[in-house]
Amino acid sequence: MEFMGYKRPDGSVGVRNYVGIIAAVVCANEVVNAIVDQVGEPTKALTHNQGCCQLKPDLEQIERTLIGIGKNPNIAAVLVVSLGCESVKADRIVEEIKKTGKPVEKIGIYDLKGSTNAIEQGVKIAKKLVDYANESERTPASIKDLTIGIKCGASDTTSGLASNPAVGVATDMMIDAGSSVIFGEVTEFIGAEHILTKRAVNEDVANKIYGYVNAMEKRAEAVGVDLRGSQPTAGNIRGGLTTIEEKSLGAIIKGGTRTIQEVVDYSARPSKKGLIVMNTPGFEITVLTGLAAAGAQILLFTTGLGAPQGHPMTPVVKITGNSQTMERMGDHIDVDVSGILSGTLTMDAAGKKIVDEIVEVANGKQTRAEILGYTKSMDVYVLGPVV
Repeated sequence: MEFMGYKRPDGSVGVRNYVGIIAAVVCANEVVNAIVDQVGEPTKALTHNQGCCQLKPDLEQIERTLIGIGKNPNIAAVLVVSLGCESVKADRIVEEIKKTGKPVEKIGIYDLKGSTNAIEQGVKIAKKLVDYANESERTPASIKDLTIGIKCGASDTTSGLASNPAVGVATDMMIDAGSSVIFGEVTEFIGAEHILTKRAVNEDVANKIYGYVNAMEKRAEAVGVDLRGSQPTAGNIRGGLTTIEEKSLGAIIKGGTRTIQEVVDYSARPSKKGLIVMNTPGFEITVLTGLAAAGAQILLFTTGLGAPQGHPMTPVVKITGNSQTMERMGDHIDVDVSGILSGTLTMDAAGKKIVDEIVEVANGKQTRAEILGYTKSMDVYVLGPVV
């Protein structure tokens, strides 16, 4: 299989051709947004709520995530906006992204004596980077160049019965064709981790999955509670899910049946091809950001109730198996597989339908979230306290 994508200097291939305006710290968000508002497409505001007054492990994770976002093949060029006193190392973010060969520049709000000057200078630089990006044209690329991130959200009973297993079929098809697929949501492994680890390529990979599950449970216990009351969510319960184990059994099936080749930390780039597990929470904004930072050019998002969330620089394909959701929230849904439950669509045909949508989106078809502009939110998963 082939698609038409944007080839980058490092050999990767994007399905979008954006100029990323990245905030090094939350304090730079307003400047980033102002630059994007003035320049318009194809600039994208890549803002978040982190970057200062955090412990070293979180600062390192934030840096890794922002570097990964800048390296994502959907980004043709990057402008990093720094305040000047943040704890993350803005210069390191710039230098690491530069290793891809794409243009990367940086401005500092303190260096430019305030936001007004920073916005003015940022607009000038962004326009230059847009000119560079506009020189790129789509050229033939292999499906092997794609990395797909998968997630479920606003799940209900139809998620585990229809949309998640359909994505599982699509996952197998994409991996068999040579693509890589990354999935996470460790909170939705709990109670089913013993099933998931049977597919690990070796004992080390299996033990890492167990370790992530145990760490997630201990995080809840450390504040005097367990995960009940947070998982399943109130929306999950209204949708008919009764226990975290029931939710997990429905969630892990979206990872298909192929061998898990590697387990990576949040937002880390995999070193292997095939099926990858990432250490993420269930919160959709941070999950989508972590998958994009790991290099995913397209994200699949199954939803029973119709969660509308997209992402600024990575198209999110929404899939539902709930016919009532298609009637109520159809404006937000890209692929309807509710025919699985009505008996008009086989599971294999549903998987093929999703793969066909992936290829169309890779070729430039806009997702519903992109059309509606539901693509503004991005944030980074952090573990420790704000200090």
